[in-house]
Amino acid sequence: MRSDFDLGRFELVSGSNLPSGHLAYETHGELNAEGSNCILLPSYYTGTSSSYEPWIGPDRLFDPAEWFIVAVNLFGNGVSTSPSRAHPDIAGAGFPDVDIADNVIAQHRLLSHLGVKRIRLIAGWSIGALQAYEWAARYPDLVNAILPIAGAARCSPHNFVFLEGVKSTLLADPAFQHGHYSAPPVQGLRAFGTVYAGWAYSQEFFRQGTYRELGYASVDSVIRGWATDHESEDANDLLAMLGTWQRADVGRYHPGGFEGAMAGITAQAIVMPGSTDLYFPQADSEQEVELLQHGKLRPLVSDLGHVAGRPGIRAAETVQISAAVQELLGS
Repeated sequence: MRSDFDLGRFELVSGSNLPSGHLAYETHGELNAEGSNCILLPSYYTGTSSSYEPWIGPDRLFDPAEWFIVAVNLFGNGVSTSPSRAHPDIAGAGFPDVDIADNVIAQHRLLSHLGVKRIRLIAGWSIGALQAYEWAARYPDLVNAILPIAGAARCSPHNFVFLEGVKSTLLADPAFQHGHYSAPPVQGLRAFGTVYAGWAYSQEFFRQGTYRELGYASVDSVIRGWATDHESEDANDLLAMLGTWQRADVGRYHPGGFEGAMAGITAQAIVMPGSTDLYFPQADSEQEVELLQHGKLRPLVSDLGHVAGRPGIRAAETVQISAAVQELLGS
């Protein structure tokens, strides 16, 4: 069941604030007496806490009979405080910049409220991976292990440019009205999804016709599907999360910069870049693992591109993730 954690007036690292911030979250299982059996699952772009349900349950990655599982929603995703769900002073186009660090600081407050003393594992796909790194760098004494999947410890220049491309489709729609739209900018939202579809998957995915395994009859149906899915999103929410993603960098507020932040991570880490990911490439993860004290590179071998590892997509990727989970929880 989804719950809301009231943050009150929440100060942001930028110096701005959320007048009445809240985090939406779901829990599964029971916290043990030591407060040490917590699994944290931070949400990803256009996902929610419910998006991790394929990983939760008996005979799945995380069994609630053993673990206290907390799935938490990113600011801006339409469930936690977001442009579409905010105090009138910051709703819509007036929503302030929120960083990955803000999300992690708020999550830290939530877990303290829940009685968590130790996080056994933080596992996250895409932006969930960015949050896992930030947690391990900001609160090293609380985090035992992290599993960043198809993500990174910071947004690379190439990733930034990709995001600027999809963002421009919304800004170019006259109906967007600089974020002050009275009706959804449908043309811009569909264009956003259309552009995104070409980056979400790999060249092999299209060349080999793998899209048929995911229920798409043709390349055209992939394009139409992504356009339709994004048509239902709130444009300002998309841009708020996109900005959070673009500013992501574990060294942004660390006195030692990026290298210092990474070197200070004491958690065990298995880093799983998608082997065909177009915007979180394996080469970036290889460099990041070299900076970690206890990092292992375990590429997620898949032709799904960035979508590899998203919960519930395909069993072949889930098997690889499950092996990493078992290794980290057994360590």
